[in-house]
Amino acid sequence: MGVFLTMRKLGQILSDRGSKYAVSGGPVSSRSDVDALLMRLRTEKAYAKATHNTWAAILSDGGPIKGDDGESGAGMVILRMLERDALVDHLVIVTRWYGGKHLGGDRFRHVQSCVRAYLETL
Repeated sequence: MGVFLTMRKLGQILSDRGSKYAVSGGPVSSRSDVDALLMRLRTEKAYAKATHNTWAAILSDGGPIKGDDGESGAGMVILRMLERDALVDHLVIVTRWYGGKHLGGDRFRHVQSCVRAYLETL
């Protein structure tokens, strides 16, 4: 089923102190669909070189799942926003290319901005 999954990429949403953020996602119905979309995103050179590809989804048959990919807490930020919008069976991925300066708590605000931009396109 993963071969026919659609993915929406909004590209770069914002940048701060050298770090760049992008958001992508698409409908999923299983953990294998999630893995397939993540793998497809990482086959693109720019996304493969990203520092973090954090993600979350709420599966109707498996509940909430998330991945921080080294960006501690970012997956939970995405998951909470999906829960708030009651978006089920949809994967949202926030990509960050680290720019050399720590962003502290601002990184969570940036993740929220990316997810908000994505949700507005649905």
